[in-house]
Amino acid sequence: MPTPAQTWVTPVTLTGERIRLEPLSGAHLDGLARVASDASIWRWTIARPITDAGLREWLDQAMANAASGTEVPFATVDLATGQAIGSSRFMTIAPEHRRLEIGWTWLGVAFQRTGANREAKLLQLTHAFERLGAERVEFKTHAGNQASRAALLGIGATFEGVLRHHTIMPDGSNRDSAFYGIIAPEWPAVRSRLQRRPA
Repeated sequence: MPTPAQTWVTPVTLTGERIRLEPLSGAHLDGLARVASDASIWRWTIARPITDAGLREWLDQAMANAASGTEVPFATVDLATGQAIGSSRFMTIAPEHRRLEIGWTWLGVAFQRTGANREAKLLQLTHAFERLGAERVEFKTHAGNQASRAALLGIGATFEGVLRHHTIMPDGSNRDSAFYGIIAPEWPAVRSRLQRRPA
C-alpha cells in the first residue's frame, strides 16, 4: 500500500527551456558518470560518489529511497544534448504538514553557473506550490558552503538558522547545517525573481 508521502509527491517529469527533470533511473547512470567524477562537486556533501562503484551505490540508495516513498529523485537532463548532467530530489516529505525539502542537488562542473540550477529550482518550486499545494519548501546545506548559501538567498529563500553538529561527515567531522525556507505566501515574489534571467 502506498505511503501518504507517495500519494502526495509522485514521480513526474518537469520541463523547462534549458533542462528537464525526469524520474531518476538506472538509465541515467552512464550520463551521470561522465559528469560526477570531479571531487569539487562533493566537497560539502555526505556521499562522495566520484568512482563508478560509488556512483552506482549512490544511485541504488536513491532508488531504494524512492521505492520506500521517502524521496522523489530526479535526473537533470540538458535539453540541448539529452545528457544527464546532475540530479535533485524532493525529500523530507511531510504530507500532513504540506511540507517538503528540495535537496541532494548537484550539477556537473561544466553546467554550473549556466542557469540550469536556477531553472531546476523554478520547476521544482512551481510544482511544489502550484501542483502539490505545499505550504513550505525547505533547503539545508553545509554552513561552510558559502556558494550554496548565496545561491539560496539569491532565489529568495529565507535563512532560518544553523543546526550545530547536525550531521557527521565522512571524515568524522561534525557538520553544522544552515536551513532556508520558502513558505506559500512568499512564493509569488520568489517565482517572479526566478523567472527573471540573471544579467
